[in-house]
Amino acid sequence: MGVSTPQECASWMVALGTANTESLSRRIAHLRTLIHTHSHTHPTVWHTHNTHTTGCMEDKANAGGDNPAAKVSPLDLSLECRGLVAIAARVQVQVSVVDENTHSLKQYCCTETVEARREAVFLTGVCFPVGYPLFLHTRIKVTLFSIKDHSTRSFLGFTSFSMKDVFRSNEPNISLSLRTMDGVSEVGEVKVARLHMEAEREDDSPSPGPQGSMVCESDSLHGSVHDKDNGPMMRALLRSPVCKVYRFQTEDHRWMLVREQMSESPLSFSVPKQLLAQLIQQDMKRVQDMMELGNLSPHWEGLRRDVICHCSYLIGCYQETLTELNIYSASSGCFKSSSVKSDGRLQFIPTNLHSQRMQVCDIAHNSGVWYDVITVGAPAYHSQAFKHGGLQRLVSKQTQHYNSSAVSYSPEEVSRARELLASVAQLQPLVLSSSEELLGVCVELNPELLQDAVDGLTHKTEEFVHALKDELVHGALASLHSLCPAHCHRNCHAAVATGNGTLRGRPPPPANQGGPLTPLSPRQQQTARHDVEYDEEEWDRVWANVAKSLNCVIAMVDRLRERVPRPQEVTSLEQRESPGDTDSHDTASSWQEQLLPLVVTLRECVREAVLKSRAAMTFVLLQEALQATVSQGTPQLRQRRDAVFSQSLSAVVCGFLLKLYGGLEDYAFLQQLHTVGLVVQFEGLLSTYGEELGMLEDMSVGVSDLSAVTFTITNAESNQSADLLPTLSGKRGRFVVEVPLPPETYDSLPRELQEGCVLKIQPVLFNIGINQQQSLAERFGDSSLQDKINHESCELLKNYCSELREKLPQTADLGSVSEQLWSLERSLNSRKRKNVEVLWNAASLCRRLKAVRLTSCKSAKDRTSMSVTLEQCVILRDQHTLSNAHFFTALDCMRREGSRMENVEKNTGNRKYAFNSVQLLTFPKHYRPPDGTYGKGDT
Repeated sequence: MGVSTPQECASWMVALGTANTESLSRRIAHLRTLIHTHSHTHPTVWHTHNTHTTGCMEDKANAGGDNPAAKVSPLDLSLECRGLVAIAARVQVQVSVVDENTHSLKQYCCTETVEARREAVFLTGVCFPVGYPLFLHTRIKVTLFSIKDHSTRSFLGFTSFSMKDVFRSNEPNISLSLRTMDGVSEVGEVKVARLHMEAEREDDSPSPGPQGSMVCESDSLHGSVHDKDNGPMMRALLRSPVCKVYRFQTEDHRWMLVREQMSESPLSFSVPKQLLAQLIQQDMKRVQDMMELGNLSPHWEGLRRDVICHCSYLIGCYQETLTELNIYSASSGCFKSSSVKSDGRLQFIPTNLHSQRMQVCDIAHNSGVWYDVITVGAPAYHSQAFKHGGLQRLVSKQTQHYNSSAVSYSPEEVSRARELLASVAQLQPLVLSSSEELLGVCVELNPELLQDAVDGLTHKTEEFVHALKDELVHGALASLHSLCPAHCHRNCHAAVATGNGTLRGRPPPPANQGGPLTPLSPRQQQTARHDVEYDEEEWDRVWANVAKSLNCVIAMVDRLRERVPRPQEVTSLEQRESPGDTDSHDTASSWQEQLLPLVVTLRECVREAVLKSRAAMTFVLLQEALQATVSQGTPQLRQRRDAVFSQSLSAVVCGFLLKLYGGLEDYAFLQQLHTVGLVVQFEGLLSTYGEELGMLEDMSVGVSDLSAVTFTITNAESNQSADLLPTLSGKRGRFVVEVPLPPETYDSLPRELQEGCVLKIQPVLFNIGINQQQSLAERFGDSSLQDKINHESCELLKNYCSELREKLPQTADLGSVSEQLWSLERSLNSRKRKNVEVLWNAASLCRRLKAVRLTSCKSAKDRTSMSVTLEQCVILRDQHTLSNAHFFTALDCMRREGSRMENVEKNTGNRKYAFNSVQLLTFPKHYRPPDGTYGKGDT
């Protein structure tokens, strides 16, 4: 018989007050016996350094070792009840853990409600995850309840056992008697079995499992599978796991073991904070670049102020946000609740981000197969709300307002423009100093020094010409003339390369109210051509003038050197000249007078080339800055887009790492990864009505922006968690995520991955609204955005599959991929309302493509829970022969007692999905939770 805690015994004594006095003395004596037994069965707890489960520790426990402080998590137990049919129709088991210090009870989990047959087998087991403080001396209390309806239950009986009882038992399970409240009467029996996962025995001998069926048995769940799952990479990526374990019956009447694990990730805060730091650094660099342009014309000065004001606003906001995130993450860990999704400080943090993992016993391969889905609230900027729509609508309006014919330059051209400006600042002073040196040498009347000086000037001038005679300058001048007003073009040469500006504090309000450089109307262009006719050969004439003026200087120096007397003539001249003769001084002055106009002309030609080069390069840098800032809309719009991108990126990085970790031993997957990249599929459940339409618009832009993100794999410095977290670098439109792997893992990768090849991703989004608001949208609103998103994503998948066939024709299942693609297209072309077959076909296709899967609704707790549990059961049915007769039973079990219910409670504090009966009438059948699991609320 199990024992209970002294506190429980005291509470039972209160209950005995209603019992008859004849048996009171006997029952009190029995309670004293329980307390005495309890004090001898709870040894003193001492500390141990064994923080993780090891095989040898469990072997020692099984062998009867005496180390009661040994940790025994992870651990999975199954429960059966017998002999209850006479006292209850429907029963449920509650499992509690006895706190070793306070001897109080902590409710841990409940099973599902089942019919009280002679042998009541519970599909939901008891799962203690890695790191749970479970020791050999820990005691577990099992309480049985009779369920009358979904809100009423009555106590039937209880029992308790220690972990040592489970590990020391030589039988496949331990049998415990269920006792009534007084601890005397027996009301049935509970069997507790330790669950394992292993391949089926070679012989077909019946196992001791229920109904003669076989439960997969071995220690692989606590051996290789959990060792890998609890390795340094997973410990760095996943935190605070919530685990559930189930037994489901297959088509051949056997039992398969399923583990469900939901975890947080530090990437929820790590990635956004890195992104904010990169954005702050990028905008600061842009401000610095703008200030270093020196003095500009009034029109260009206004454009520069626009850029600086835009960047300075974002710098200030992002610095405040980063400070708030550092404070918030220190207190909240790795999780942003759905209740704070509108908090302006947390808009860069994904809402309710979790990894949803399912492990299934794979009998054929003698291992556990993992299926991963990332669940996250739809990436959207809730604090600005959706009164004027989401990003797609806002960006479209801004694009129409800003003339798209403005010139855009590639990052390489922008970098070249900066180099040219630096060359101007460095080489122009050198040319000028060389010319001054030439004039100074004339005083010496030394032909050798004169030749050296002119050679130096020639070398510096040729270096100047070689550095600045660039095709980028020629093209930029043409674009500058076509885009700038005539007076702007005339004044553009006012830009002078003098000094470096310094930004102190906030810049003044924008001086330019006319916006960025925009094309002129045909009439304006015609007028401008009359004012200033641009000659495409003008740039070449500038350099021809430099060359001609330099040649004139060289020719004059040659003539002057020819006038210098030979050495034999110098003596006779000196004899004839008197000491006070001034002919020599006059000769030096004459040389300077003859060279000075030619040198001045050369300087003017060089100055003209410098002004044009600086004007062209300033135009390039301003256009690039305007394209990246002012042309993107207000700073608030840029902030919204950055925040939505941050939420999307955090979820994708988490999914990418899980997919990579799971495929490190799959050569075909690694080859596909570095050859054609990885598909990242977002599944949306948002309606196209009201605010959720704006959320979908935000989400679609955020997903699209991910196409510019790439990944690389690096060698980690150590196995410490901090060294295994990914790092972010780059700038808007070109972010790179570096994924460090432990040295021993990195060394086993293909050569291409070790060499740092760029890994691309192909993001796609499929959305089908399923709630009552979607019913309104389909009847009275507009679902065109959803149709557009789905068809565009289908085209992207078709292109990816074509590339896969072309580059990796040996890839397995290409035929089935084509069939799935055809099914997806067919479902997209059908006109069904709430056509969830689109989601099913897209998910099936993307799993075959080894894609990263992400599921979203508004908060990732209610509709997302319905989708995730449905996907898990579909996988069990299609891949692991879950019995069709038990499909909805398994589905209800996962939704009622699984990790997704824990997610709901984690977000709202209430174990109810936020649906009501009227809403659920509009939901597709497969997305409706079981009775008793939902209540009124926001979905």
